[in-house]
Amino acid sequence: MTEYEPKSDFLNTLFAREFVHQCSDAEGLDRKALAGELVAYIGFDCTAPSLHVGSLLPIMMLHWLQKTGGKPIALMGGGTTRVGDPSGKDESRKMLTIERIESNKDSIKQVFEKFLAFGPGKTDALMSDNEEWLCKLNYIDFLRDVGRHFSVNRMMAMDSVKLRLEREHELSFIEFNYMCLQAFDFVELNRRHGCVLQMGGSDQWGNIVTGLDLGRRMGTPQLYALTSPLLTTASGAKMGKTAAGAVWLNADMLPAYDYWQYWRNAEDADVEHFLKLFTTLPLDEIARLAALEGAEINEAKKILANEATALLHGRDAAEAAAETARKTFEEGVFAASLPTVAVSAEDVAAGLGVLTAFVKAGLTPSTGEARRQIKGGGLKLNDETVADERYTLSQADFEKEGVAKLSVGKKKHVLLKME
Repeated sequence: MTEYEPKSDFLNTLFAREFVHQCSDAEGLDRKALAGELVAYIGFDCTAPSLHVGSLLPIMMLHWLQKTGGKPIALMGGGTTRVGDPSGKDESRKMLTIERIESNKDSIKQVFEKFLAFGPGKTDALMSDNEEWLCKLNYIDFLRDVGRHFSVNRMMAMDSVKLRLEREHELSFIEFNYMCLQAFDFVELNRRHGCVLQMGGSDQWGNIVTGLDLGRRMGTPQLYALTSPLLTTASGAKMGKTAAGAVWLNADMLPAYDYWQYWRNAEDADVEHFLKLFTTLPLDEIARLAALEGAEINEAKKILANEATALLHGRDAAEAAAETARKTFEEGVFAASLPTVAVSAEDVAAGLGVLTAFVKAGLTPSTGEARRQIKGGGLKLNDETVADERYTLSQADFEKEGVAKLSVGKKKHVLLKME
């Protein structure tokens, strides 16, 4: 977007920390923020039991909105998850049962309290759920009162629809309706809570501006749209994905230590950007850390890992993860807080193959990848390089502190505990 010098703390913070990709009316939104009247929302569909680190950027946008005097709304997609957002997808999302959606919803709610302060006050965060209004809609009434404002021509031109059709991938009728429901969410949140801004990733721009247009046609006050850039790492990898899988935000799906390691392993070129987006460190301190070179950049990565982990898991968990890493890497000892995976004594007695052990530990996605790592000297058992892909673990491998330590490279470790 064109350069704009914001006057409000809200937009000034988002611009300075590189959150802004597109904005429908930066000057108008800035005036709203300066007047202390800014209520904004971001929607989160309930497609898994946990959000992953890709959702952390929009959560941080809500965090800074509240810190600068605005009111954030975290909208649970109890209704829209039943439909499935086609944005950025080449195929339809798997349809989830109502019971699974409700279970996922209950599970992901816990994350928001780490970043937002909820309550009845003017700037206290609010959690809402579009199931409240979408699941009560009468289809015919919705078509007459809301659907008549949508142009199929305009909907067909949206990237979420156009790209799917150009690639000759099926787009179901239910998915085609998703942008209508999301647009209606915006209008409904404006009616209920005076919400005037919807934020999201840049892939949501079409859906969000559709909400602006629907609001104008249905007589709401001026609405605004703001999106953040879709993140990839400096090497082009998708943010939030690793060889072992998604970087989940719920501790029961990814331990604090693994979360700490994700940030510690950031590429050098990403450190400054990640410090701006995923920590609350002052910008002058971030500039100091970004200026570090050579081996010193590792200290900036540790600070990134500490600060990002402290926001999600608490300061104690972040410090424990940092200490575990120090002991593991600098002292070469087993640390009790390393991720632990249980294996049965029966499996070990029957001959637990080393390839299977690394897959079971979540360190490699397949036995084929484990075999490839062995050929490159990348796998270790109890700090000894694994040379034989046919090796089987025995009782002797578990004698040290009652566990066997599996490692991929220098930074990824899991303890196998025999039970």
